[in-house]
Amino acid sequence: MLKPHTAQTPLVYLPHDHAQCVNSALADADAICAKLGVRLTALRKRVLELVWQSHKPLGAYDILGVLSEEDGRRAAPPTVYRALDFLLENGLVHRIASLNAFIGCVRPEHAHQGQFLICKSCRTTVELEAQAISDAIVSSAADVGFAVEGQTVEVIGLCAGCRSGA
Repeated sequence: MLKPHTAQTPLVYLPHDHAQCVNSALADADAICAKLGVRLTALRKRVLELVWQSHKPLGAYDILGVLSEEDGRRAAPPTVYRALDFLLENGLVHRIASLNAFIGCVRPEHAHQGQFLICKSCRTTVELEAQAISDAIVSSAADVGFAVEGQTVEVIGLCAGCRSGA
């Protein structure tokens, strides 16, 4: 299955077939949930689709607003948070703590620690998976007697598109 950005595909801030990103993410989610024996309900799938609408982190209340508009009635915040928790637990999305928002995972087929490049201008976010960074954190932590249980690295800067337009 084609991933949104790999060595063979363009970076997310360059023009590309974004519908392919969304379709790939939804297909991966179906396959992963089937393999894990968990239910990807219509709401969970819709929340994942909304998260994948762009390569920009999306907050829970942004998702809630879209769902409320679509339904014509007010969706309940706990419903959205439960769906996001499910997606997080099953590795389908990542939480970007500095933005209190969520982004689709580009490699949900295996557990990993994510590193994220976040453009401070357009908010486009690129997920990296550099094992060397994860290993360096674990090793440095072990040197001071700290046991790493999880890690998320968020790097703020300017993407190539915003740098060239500035």
